[in-house]
Amino acid sequence: MSEVEAGEPSQALTAPLRMAEMMGLSPWRERWRQTLITLRGEDDVPPSRFDASSLRMLRPAMGVALWRGRPFVPRQVLLTNLFNHRQTPTDEGWSVRRTQVEDFRGRDLTYDSHNGTDLSIPVGNTLLAAAPGRVVLVVSEFNRGGLKVFIDHGRGLMTGCAHLARALVQVGDVVRRGQPIARTGYSGLDALVTFPFGVPHVHFNTWLNGEPVDPFARGDEGTLWRGGEEPQPNEGLGDEALEDSVFDPAAVEAAIEGSRTPRVRDALHAEPDPQRRAALTLIAANYYPTRFPEPPALYRDPWPREARLDLPFARSAFDGAVFVDEL
Repeated sequence: MSEVEAGEPSQALTAPLRMAEMMGLSPWRERWRQTLITLRGEDDVPPSRFDASSLRMLRPAMGVALWRGRPFVPRQVLLTNLFNHRQTPTDEGWSVRRTQVEDFRGRDLTYDSHNGTDLSIPVGNTLLAAAPGRVVLVVSEFNRGGLKVFIDHGRGLMTGCAHLARALVQVGDVVRRGQPIARTGYSGLDALVTFPFGVPHVHFNTWLNGEPVDPFARGDEGTLWRGGEEPQPNEGLGDEALEDSVFDPAAVEAAIEGSRTPRVRDALHAEPDPQRRAALTLIAANYYPTRFPEPPALYRDPWPREARLDLPFARSAFDGAVFVDEL
């Protein structure tokens, strides 16, 4: 049991963050290698795409305030980019252009390849578990989201939180709803190249049955937020039971064997725990879809959309969330 789980104050919660930590700049040789993947690609990952339309996501006044640790709108989480329902083909590479975009409201608060929800808050905040779950991966990739924490919430639901400054949990930890899991920053290459006008945020992925989904309801589908149309912050530590997801071992093995490069297959086969191997395969197929010929279906049975998530921030710090295009 970690210090946070035991109820004791964690030193990581109170220790000051440095700029290099908030941006995830160390170790610099590895960060440079990962930067080159963005610019040049590698054998199974195309280079990322950007152009002048990407500049429309810069919000200088908001970015400077949040980098200074100050709220832009008091006690509100800012929704700065939503899930894009008209995504560009994955085989063309990750695109931060704005060429074909539509959020769940039918508006354009998103960009081409955006498959998550950007929750913008001042740097140095505490990130909480949006639902009970098990930590399956903590990894830092400068080219794709900086420091990330992935949690399997069971019943086919997984979340990933990117651009973090410091993780407060380890792989294998079972976390409760509302438990601190990280300190927020803006780690990754996009923070470095847009500083200080880029907006610090947590990129919040939600995957259901192995596929990226929008936590907001669109059309007749149900919401994933417990607060309904208006997601609500965490009220405190929950005590719900965790029901593990049930993966199909044969499907997981087939997906690994079908990956396009030996190093990906070797890395996934190296994980001895079958449940975590399945989760890592799911994460790899979603963050690097060009490494697999098609999206793998890894669960034994599909699970329904259920309202299970809170905003990953405390009610003591935030009252709710607002769309920045409605300010």
